[in-house]
Amino acid sequence: MTHDHDLVLRPTEAQISAALNPPAGRNGGDLVVETLAALGTTTVFGLPGQHALGMFDALRRSSLRYIGLRVENNAGFAADAYGRITGEAAPLLLSTGPGALTSLAALQEAAAASAPVLAISSQIPSAGLGGGRHGYLHELPDQSASFRGVVKSVHTVRTQSQIPSAIEAAWKSALTAPHGPVWVEIPQDVLLAETSIPVVTGGDAFPEELPPRVELTAVAADLLSRAERPAIIAGGGVVRADASGKLRQLAEVLQAPVVTTPGGKGAFPWNHPLSLQSWIEDRHTTDFLEDADVLLVVGSGLGELSSNYHTFKPRGRVIQIEADLGKLESNHPALGIHADARLALQALLETVGEREDEGAPERVREVLARVADRIAAQELTLEQDVLASVRRALPADSPSFWDMTILAYWAWSAFDAKGPNHMHSAQGAGGLGYGFPAALGAAAADPTRPVLAVSGDGGALYSIAELATARQYDLNVTWLIVDDGGYGILREYMTDAFGEATATELTRPDYVALAESFGVPGVRTSPETLEADLAKALAAPGPSVVVLPAVLRMFAPTHLG
Repeated sequence: MTHDHDLVLRPTEAQISAALNPPAGRNGGDLVVETLAALGTTTVFGLPGQHALGMFDALRRSSLRYIGLRVENNAGFAADAYGRITGEAAPLLLSTGPGALTSLAALQEAAAASAPVLAISSQIPSAGLGGGRHGYLHELPDQSASFRGVVKSVHTVRTQSQIPSAIEAAWKSALTAPHGPVWVEIPQDVLLAETSIPVVTGGDAFPEELPPRVELTAVAADLLSRAERPAIIAGGGVVRADASGKLRQLAEVLQAPVVTTPGGKGAFPWNHPLSLQSWIEDRHTTDFLEDADVLLVVGSGLGELSSNYHTFKPRGRVIQIEADLGKLESNHPALGIHADARLALQALLETVGEREDEGAPERVREVLARVADRIAAQELTLEQDVLASVRRALPADSPSFWDMTILAYWAWSAFDAKGPNHMHSAQGAGGLGYGFPAALGAAAADPTRPVLAVSGDGGALYSIAELATARQYDLNVTWLIVDDGGYGILREYMTDAFGEATATELTRPDYVALAESFGVPGVRTSPETLEADLAKALAAPGPSVVVLPAVLRMFAPTHLG
């Protein structure tokens, strides 16, 4: 008897000849780039370093496009965004020790946001491995240990023959739901040594699917079909799984109102009659969700931001669909369904019964009206006008990348992303410096659309070096810097908590002059001229900087009692 998995494709005569006669001058680094190309990679990000030179020399002999950033952490943010936009595992090439460690914050963000990043780092020479203190440059007792608590999986290579399989395994891990960053490390001597291993021409690293358990979706469908007041929370897992269409179908069949988390922005149409938009930090929304007798949570762990800072206490039955097993029922008891959002929503669509509820849209309008009244009472016209100007200036199909800054916190709740996978921020891990380098990665992924980056002046100082990257590769990114003279949100937090702020004020450069020194056009704008200046910058090809001097305030929180 012959089984399908016993079948092996026979190589052609040309493939046999090529394998028997590999070109001269190849090294271990060639095996890395050949494996990446065989897996479908077209673009890699990173920074060279002494131990990684074998990989970077091999790039010269490959067809891969290299985007070199100036700081490893920024290269990680760029790879993160490339992975989010394309759904592919974005290779990130790094050197040993300080170079590798500098990428940790970016890899934490990729892990928190389920962005597929394939980090490949060099290691010290094989003779120095094993934990002894040999004194090699960049030496760590156990480099991979620094990454095990951050990335999804770690893959170590010790011989050249291990390289293709290790990278394929890492690729598969990065793209199996939930997506995430993975780590591969290869010693310097393995990368540099000449190789006689045949050119890598094939790759089979299709990610495993994560379907729901049938008995669980049957129970969930029954609960939702019989619910009197169903509601849905849609998180980033819906966006990552490309499941927004199925979410809309299910919401309409159930007549269930939908709110999206900051990570789930765009997963549900903003102006749909059942859309509660993204006002998940508002007590009116929290009350509404608590009152649901059946609450479907899709692709969210109901963490701090998605639970109104853990003040959300559901009274009804919770159904949670989540690809990350560690997030399943981690915050609330639920009917936990460990599955990819797209597959689980499809299973529900096939089994759920249609509900009639003519009053659902009216209840949604009432909640949104109460939210609007609460914000209107706080005299925050400047903030609302600035955010509206950004929305009008940004083309509907353009992606935006937001740093940890007050305007971004407004955007989490009040910005219409105009579609799934259009708005991204560093809200997963919450590190500064994400917006601009991430936007560069998105522009590398799709040069046909202008990309917007939004930073405060504090976050901008993390990324200034990447103006050189933007200019070198002529990436189509407009960078909006809201300059309030410091760490604005920390200033606000400290003033509220202690009466005055400490360590929040910053001396900063003339951002327009600084941009122009890199050959990047810059303009200083105002709230009144922001829309026109931003639209003009976005319409012009290549990088640009728009600086808005403004002190913005946050809307009052509702989670503090």
